[in-house]
Amino acid sequence: MANVEEDEVEASRAPLIEHLIELRSRLIKALIAFIVMFFICFAGAKYIYNILVLPYVHAVGSPEKAHLVYTHGLEYLFTQIQVAVFGAGFLAFPVIAVQVYKFVAPGLYKNERRAFLPYLIATPVLFALGAACVYFIAMPVLMRFSVGMQQLATDSSPAIEFLPKVSEYLSLIMTLIFAFGICFQLPVVLTLLARAGIIDSQFLVERRRYAIVLVFILAAVLTPPDVISQFALAVPTLVLYEASIISVRMVEKKRAEAEAARAAAG
Repeated sequence: MANVEEDEVEASRAPLIEHLIELRSRLIKALIAFIVMFFICFAGAKYIYNILVLPYVHAVGSPEKAHLVYTHGLEYLFTQIQVAVFGAGFLAFPVIAVQVYKFVAPGLYKNERRAFLPYLIATPVLFALGAACVYFIAMPVLMRFSVGMQQLATDSSPAIEFLPKVSEYLSLIMTLIFAFGICFQLPVVLTLLARAGIIDSQFLVERRRYAIVLVFILAAVLTPPDVISQFALAVPTLVLYEASIISVRMVEKKRAEAEAARAAAG
């Protein structure tokens, strides 16, 4: 069986120039997908932005009360370009991921390709879960807190009103989405390290206290400087750390079963 798999890999080998041509072809296809999605998203940038701003709308109660401002003439245009890039990255990711997989797959054994594929699927799913956590939990809580900080005018004090800029609001939600999306990859990263034999479940259990400290440090670095965003990122990440321990134990169990089967066959 091993010889058959080695023959498959040998058959897929090609001179360097062919690998470069293949890489160029994959990059062109990924770039075309991104550009097409960019123009589609730019055409609907206002609608995408209106969807992204819904957490703020819900925080103030209605669209009529949700006021966002821009302070120079081209700020909103640049914001729409950022929205288009942001949306294109999301929509083109499946095509980009497939192109990366097709470029790498010929150099892998069949069992390695089967092992790699679930992680390729899990990566965008976990990123989407992180983005959903931002959209439905972190941003609504942060916006309600920000709106609640407003001050009404009185005889002795002026009114202090929360008026977010369109560019700063987009920057905030994009930062949170990328931060959550990256941290939600923790189970994939740790499980891959376990498959490579670099870590095991006992290692993760013993380093749990250090992981907690590290997670809060990363949350402070990746999110805006407010406690709400930091806790909103840290708590789900710690839950994912515990899920990673379970995933690593499953990997260890499968490895032990495979070794037992080989020993019985030998």
